[in-house]
Amino acid sequence: MNAPGHPIADDSWSVAGRVFRSRLIVGTGKYKDYALNAAAAEAAGAEIVTVALRRVNLSDPSQPMLADFIDPKRFTYLPNTAGCFTGEDAVRTLRLAREAGGWDLVKLEVLSNTPHLYPDMEETLRALKLLVAEGFQVMVYCTDDVVYAKKLEEAGAAAIMPAAAPIGSGLGIQNRVNIRLIVEQARVPVLVDAGVGTPSDATLAMELGCDAVLMNTAIAAATDPIRMARAMKHAVIAGREGYLAGRMPKRLYADPSSPLAGLI
Repeated sequence: MNAPGHPIADDSWSVAGRVFRSRLIVGTGKYKDYALNAAAAEAAGAEIVTVALRRVNLSDPSQPMLADFIDPKRFTYLPNTAGCFTGEDAVRTLRLAREAGGWDLVKLEVLSNTPHLYPDMEETLRALKLLVAEGFQVMVYCTDDVVYAKKLEEAGAAAIMPAAAPIGSGLGIQNRVNIRLIVEQARVPVLVDAGVGTPSDATLAMELGCDAVLMNTAIAAATDPIRMARAMKHAVIAGREGYLAGRMPKRLYADPSSPLAGLI
């Protein structure tokens, strides 16, 4: 047992039987090049990187390849279905991922064809059921709908990944009540995914009890991506430590730090 005030000896988390220590997952899109992407992943201390199969070069040796910069033996690749708008597209994409790289831990996202790009939850749930039946371990990107989050878990999701705000918006967590409710009811990991813009957003996600945070644009679109990656690393750690420490209760009125009795 850890003594109060001392670092957590083993604060790892797990998904689909895989154990990780870093609670910050980073993407592989929007960077100037793969070299910068790799440097940011290192600075973030990440162990998992998401890979948009429709946008990242994994097979054409005549062009720069992600694997040449981010070693799949050191990082866990999490193939995702970014750019898919139907369940069929998502399932087909992940079948190809399993054939190409043997990946069965995957991230499912089925977007609505709208300016906000929020997930189409009916299509997402339908695709999840198909993928689970085929033996995939599926981490599911979803809206912050508490009821749908439970349906996803009951359908076999390996992790629930509610959006903080629209993808790439940087608006931060817009509904902390729903995120907290999703965390409280879940028996699988919950990760805030999409919409994080600042380190304080990442800290808040962890203070709400999320198991991890996934981000891409917040780092890739920063003026200094490497420095932002380091900042996000420390923000996630701080938020997790704060959550484990247990915050003080909120009060409507003052409670002085020094007692008022016995004053001279």
